[in-house]
Amino acid sequence: MKVLIIEDDAAIATNLYDYLESNAYQVDIASNGAMGLHLATTQHWDAILLDLSLPGMDGLTICRKLREEAHRDTPVLMLTAKDTLEDKLHGFRQGADDYLVKPFSLKEVGARLAALIKRYNGQVTQAELRCADVRFDLATLTVERAGRPVKLPPKCLYLLRILMQSPNRVFGRAELETQIWGEQLPDSDTLRAHVYTLRRALTAHGENDLIDTVHGLGYRLAVSDANTP
Repeated sequence: MKVLIIEDDAAIATNLYDYLESNAYQVDIASNGAMGLHLATTQHWDAILLDLSLPGMDGLTICRKLREEAHRDTPVLMLTAKDTLEDKLHGFRQGADDYLVKPFSLKEVGARLAALIKRYNGQVTQAELRCADVRFDLATLTVERAGRPVKLPPKCLYLLRILMQSPNRVFGRAELETQIWGEQLPDSDTLRAHVYTLRRALTAHGENDLIDTVHGLGYRLAVSDANTP
């Protein structure tokens, strides 16, 4: 999932970036209003974290332009120190989907963000992915295979989620690289290394390898039964 943070406070932006990346999000940061609006309207995002007080262009203006001029319905979670009811109502009138007052808990940001993305994607009732004996809890970002916990780094979690959401579908290498790393594509061997790490984790106790390498094309999660609510 791709999230854009539009926030001029470097400490807040860094904390949000580190927290979301550790939870398998692909994240980018804009430190001023003009840059934020440009990124918000020229790239695809699953959600935007938007500060109200920004240099160059305030968050309310960005949100209004995003809705009325760019016609984008990307979920927007506004982050602000303004906590009056009128401030919140004004934010909603400009197109915000949710509102969080500073200082905030990173866990609450994560929970609200996940809820917005699920609702936007029509997945409000989707709690987990299941393929063969692999279970991926989407709320806690934990993975189990045959009941045992599987520890994975963030990028491998994201890779597994992509594969499990469309079991048996062949994903091209370029498609996977773009979904996981965006425009800052990694070295040619980076994806292969992540697939290797994912394979090792899923087969650590001698289980069969579910990840197929389709030579000349890419990778797929090969299963005969899958439950993807």
